[in-house]
Amino acid sequence: MGHTHHHHNHHSHDLKGRNLFISIILNVVITLAQVIGGIISGSLALLSDAVHNLSDVISLIISYAANTLAHKQASTNKTFGYKRAEIIAAFVNSATLIIVAVFLIKEAIERFLDPQGVGTGIVIAMSVLGILVNGFSVLLLKSDSDRNMNMRSAYLHLFTDMMASVAVLVGGILMYFFGWFWIDPLLTLIIALYLIYMGYELLKNSTRVLMLFTPASIEVKQIVKAICALGPIENVHHVHIWQLNEDELHMEAHIDFKEDIALSEFDKILVDIEKLVYEEFGINHVNIQPEFEKCDSKNIIVQD
Repeated sequence: MGHTHHHHNHHSHDLKGRNLFISIILNVVITLAQVIGGIISGSLALLSDAVHNLSDVISLIISYAANTLAHKQASTNKTFGYKRAEIIAAFVNSATLIIVAVFLIKEAIERFLDPQGVGTGIVIAMSVLGILVNGFSVLLLKSDSDRNMNMRSAYLHLFTDMMASVAVLVGGILMYFFGWFWIDPLLTLIIALYLIYMGYELLKNSTRVLMLFTPASIEVKQIVKAICALGPIENVHHVHIWQLNEDELHMEAHIDFKEDIALSEFDKILVDIEKLVYEEFGINHVNIQPEFEKCDSKNIIVQD
C-alpha cells in the first residue's frame, strides 16, 4: 500500500534532448579538428584535449540515449521502465573520465622524459576553437546540470574540456613567446589530474544509487522515530530506502501496530506517513506493510 508524489515535464525532456544533440554535433567537429591539429603540431596537450573531447562525444551520446530511454513507458516486464538509464550513463561517463586521465598521465610522463618541439600557431588556433565550442555547449546544458545526474555528467565533461582548452591556449602562447615546450606535458598532467578529481565524485555518487544505498542525506533512525510518533504504532522494521533516479526516492517498511485496527483507520495513518516522509525527507514513493502480532524479525534493518 502506498502513494506517489511525482510530476513529469515533457517539455524539459525535449529541451534537454535538443541541447544534448547540438552539443554532440559541435563536439564531433572540435574533436576532429583537434586530432588533426595535434598530429600536425606535435602537441601532446592538444591531443590530450582531443582525447578528452572524444570522451565528451561518447559521454554525450550515452547521455542523449539515456535521456531518451528514461522517458520510455514502463511495461509488465520492465516495471520501472528505463528510469535508471541516466544513472548508468553517469556511471559510465565518470569511469571513462578516469580511464582517459590515467592514459594522459602516462603520456605526459613519457613526454617529460623526452621533450619535443611543438607547432604553437596551430595549438593556439585549435584551443581558441575549443574554448568557443565548449563554452557554447556548457551554456546549453548549465540549467539542467543542477537537477539531473546524467546532465551533470555531460556538463562536467564539457566544462572540464573548456578549462583544458584555456590551459592549452595559455601554454601555446608561452611556448610561442618563450619556447617553454615542457609546458605541454605539464598541462597534460594538470588536465588529467583534474579529470580524476571531477570523475571520482560522480563515480561515487552514481555507484551509491546503482547499489541501492540509502541516500547520504537521510537518517533511517530519524524516519523510524518520526513514524512511530504517529498513531498506535508499536515499531517500524524491515526498512529499505533507495534512490531510483534523480526524481524518485523510494521507501518500503513493515509497521507493527499495537492494536488490531480497521483497514480504513490504517489508510488514514498511511496518508499521514506519506505526508510526513515526503515533506521532511523528500521520499515520494512509499510502500507500507501493516502487521499485528506477526512473528518476524523486528529489526529496523533485516539481514537476509
